[in-house]
Amino acid sequence: MASSRSVVLRVLVAVAVVAAAGAPRLAVADSPPLQDICVADLRAATAVDGFPCKPTASVVSDDFFCDAIVQAPSTSNPFGVNSTRATVSAFPGLNTLGLSITRTDLAPGGLNPPHSHPRASELVLVLSGEVMVGFTTAANRLFSKVVREKELFVVPRGLQHFQLNVGAGNASFVAMFDSQSPGLVTPTFALFATQPAMPMEVLAKTFLMGEDEVGAIKSKFAGF
Repeated sequence: MASSRSVVLRVLVAVAVVAAAGAPRLAVADSPPLQDICVADLRAATAVDGFPCKPTASVVSDDFFCDAIVQAPSTSNPFGVNSTRATVSAFPGLNTLGLSITRTDLAPGGLNPPHSHPRASELVLVLSGEVMVGFTTAANRLFSKVVREKELFVVPRGLQHFQLNVGAGNASFVAMFDSQSPGLVTPTFALFATQPAMPMEVLAKTFLMGEDEVGAIKSKFAGF
């Protein structure tokens, strides 16, 4: 029978191995808070990675409350979609907590175009309707599923994904993130609506098109 000392040693080794395995995941997540509260001071002059804390004496209960996603926004746009974000910029109480939430509404046939969040995984909870949620991996494999009311679908960190309303009526869902500021990269905008403009030669060669064809596509994204 192993001695008590041997058992303890084995447990310590096992804990060390698990901690080491989890270290890479922790390294890419938001840093854990160092104090109970750190409400974002959105008016601070000092720039940091995130936001500095408001003085504790000036923190009020409303700093931990947000009603940004209560009202359904308009979906009158070419994509038939509108997202209302409750990230730290709109919800200061989220500062240092490593989470945020977005409400997205889709008109019939509406599409939340392929995009990614470089700093967060995404957990989708459908509130109403039927939404096809899908993501692609680095191996160009597509995973997708029609998600209905009260059902969940998870999108791993940084992967391209989309949401498409495949139901007969309006649809809505909330997306929960493990970052106070998940970031947003939409390839169509990143290619065709940049400031300054992406070089025409780069776009023409990337899509194997003539410059006139690229120009026609760019014109559709003017004003976005």
